[in-house]
Amino acid sequence: MLEHLQKAKQLLWAFVEIGFLTVLSVILIYLLLGAKSGVFVTGVAQNVIAFAGAVPEQSLVGLAIVLAIVFLVARRMR
Repeated sequence: MLEHLQKAKQLLWAFVEIGFLTVLSVILIYLLLGAKSGVFVTGVAQNVIAFAGAVPEQSLVGLAIVLAIVFLVARRMR
């Protein structure tokens, strides 16, 4: 049973990574081509910009602190 859960976890993380890389690729295309990059690319870029603008600065600082702590703990565990 634990083997199946581990396999499912790996599969879900693979999908998350693929989705994240897809969004990053679309943003890169938008940065390279600008407004002429197409409807889909422009729509994704506008959604990312709107989401980033809606997140309060305090949340970003808190997230950065948590990520720094996780990074430091992970380095210490090696």
